[in-house]
Amino acid sequence: MNKTLRISFALRITYKVNSIIFALKSLPLINKLLPASLYASRGLKGFALVIAWIVEFFSVFLGKGLYLFSMVFPLLGTFSVPQNVGFVHCFTFLTIVGGFMNTQAFNPTKDKYYAIFLMRMDARQYSLINYVYFIAKMFVGFMPFTIIIGYLTKTPLWICVLMPLFVCSVKLIFMAVIIHNQDSVKNVYNENMPTKIVWCGVLLCLAAAYVPLYFGYAMPIWLFPVLCIPAAALAVFCTVKIWRFQDYRRIYKKLLDPTSPVFAGAKSVSQAATVDMYQKKLDTDITVTSSASGYKYFNEIFMRRHSKLLTRSAKRTALILLCIVLMGIGACFAFPDIRPDLSELVLENLPIFLFVMYFTNRGSVITQAMFINCDHSMLTYRFYRQPWAILSLFKERLKYVAAINLLPALPLALGLPALLYVTGGTSRWWDYPLVGLAILAASVFFSVHHMVLYYLLQPYNIEAEKKSATFGIVNWATYVVCYAVMMQDIPTAIFAPALTAFCVIYIVAALVLAYKLAPRTFKLR
Repeated sequence: MNKTLRISFALRITYKVNSIIFALKSLPLINKLLPASLYASRGLKGFALVIAWIVEFFSVFLGKGLYLFSMVFPLLGTFSVPQNVGFVHCFTFLTIVGGFMNTQAFNPTKDKYYAIFLMRMDARQYSLINYVYFIAKMFVGFMPFTIIIGYLTKTPLWICVLMPLFVCSVKLIFMAVIIHNQDSVKNVYNENMPTKIVWCGVLLCLAAAYVPLYFGYAMPIWLFPVLCIPAAALAVFCTVKIWRFQDYRRIYKKLLDPTSPVFAGAKSVSQAATVDMYQKKLDTDITVTSSASGYKYFNEIFMRRHSKLLTRSAKRTALILLCIVLMGIGACFAFPDIRPDLSELVLENLPIFLFVMYFTNRGSVITQAMFINCDHSMLTYRFYRQPWAILSLFKERLKYVAAINLLPALPLALGLPALLYVTGGTSRWWDYPLVGLAILAASVFFSVHHMVLYYLLQPYNIEAEKKSATFGIVNWATYVVCYAVMMQDIPTAIFAPALTAFCVIYIVAALVLAYKLAPRTFKLR
């Protein structure tokens, strides 16, 4: 066991070292200073090794801290329930979400493939050792932050100490359930490809975490230990189930099939599944045509052949948002006391919906489809990367991407003014169109944002893996900015015109940048 732990940890650190060097080489300006030969440089690898150890250390704490201080703590002051009650309530249901989405053991990664199939390590020992390490990181990583937030919210210390134990218990229970299902089903569970049941569970738990708090309801604090103690007891039996399970190699053989194009092409399992999904959903009807010409014709053919793939999730999101808006309107009639709160949400807290549009926008998925089923092949031709060609296709694509993203935006753009009217309305008639305008401007902005990032950074390599460190940094910065704006109380009369003006400026800048820079950056890597 000790040898397995030592080898697997050394493998993970080595993988991180090479990833850090690759990330440094992908950054603008820095990449020209670092030739490929530096992968063998002792000095640079030593520097990357130090960074890798620092990253490994902070990975124990940093992710948990960001999670709690972004998903839980900032929202507590916005609800009418006491902060300590809201903290315990949110933490409980979000922990169950983590159980659904993050099992670690069934997340197919290359280091698992290298260890189990190339280095022929014992699959059971490797899985158990790494899962114990994962659970230990969860317990140690959460403990200081639950205590800190507990102190800030005046939550009893013993409750804060139980919280990391509850996290570990939930992880073990979900792991045991998945293992139990492996004995009775043919297909193994892939964490990167959640089932419909998993998504339903995640959505229900997210709704349970936030919606009751908004209306002033929450799980009482005394109920948390009532849930935690039985969960910990059940986790003990689940640990025995996990320990006795013998078929880890069979599971990984399916998840990490070495004969598949996943590793033959150096792709990740999730990416190979994505490529396969796009190809299966492609409409191969050769009768699909268009009356346009040039790049407009080229783009219309692509969009029509991919219409089902590109619009399906947008239509579903639009339906969900429409149902939420209708439920809010219905709640105004059923519970008149909530009308002032909903009116304030629309008039004074409209930046919250900028964050909503960030998550509902499909620009990232659409650009991924563009690369896999179009640009992956077309970028091999020089004429496709000429400035006039790029600008022409960029404009045509932007129209379609914006139109697709307007599908989930319309229920909010039309529904929020209606909700505002039902809550009692406002004396300023211009607030109604401004609310809708802000939603539409946010939708268009994110459409443009994803398109210009795709053309200027082109994050995919020739095997369709997302490999650009700069792309990841910019996306992370976008998230941070949207989150920071969401936390501000900006009146609609200021927020809507400002966002619209910024959107117009951003569109012009995107067109100029696409014409000037994309011929050098929009290429196969």
